[in-house]
Amino acid sequence: MKSWYLLYCKRGEQLRAKGNLENQGVECYYPEVMVEKVLRNKRKTVKEPLFPSYVFICFDVDLGPSFTSIRSTRGVVDFVRFGAHPKCINEQMVNDLKSLEEQELLVVKKQVPQKGEPMVVTGGQFSGIEAVYQEPDGETRSIMLVKMLNQNVELSIENKDLKPIRDL
Repeated sequence: MKSWYLLYCKRGEQLRAKGNLENQGVECYYPEVMVEKVLRNKRKTVKEPLFPSYVFICFDVDLGPSFTSIRSTRGVVDFVRFGAHPKCINEQMVNDLKSLEEQELLVVKKQVPQKGEPMVVTGGQFSGIEAVYQEPDGETRSIMLVKMLNQNVELSIENKDLKPIRDL
């Protein structure tokens, strides 16, 4: 009888593993979500894995392929296990994920701030200071206007250290 399992794959090689497993007759499911990001100073919506480095697979252990041949597939590290044996995944959970993906409900909006949006610096040397978002500075930093000595000064601050005032 077919059962669902979860595989842990090498970083960035989930699609390779999925293709190689499908060539062996294994049903694979690799859920992806649409995410809004800033790439090369432009806002883009891109597809990203919902569970990075993991692929759901369904196969019949009795008919094959074997656990060993699946583990030996390029891109695969190992099964997710509880104890010595690979853990079966609830089929209803996989079906629910597929249903949400088909209805396009698996959309993650990493809210990219708009120019002029007030923010608070939550970490680093400027922690606690209010700032105004100006523009992205690469993929991990942003240019912020900070009032210092009665003048607006542009600073480049790590995105992880910024929080919109509306979220406080």
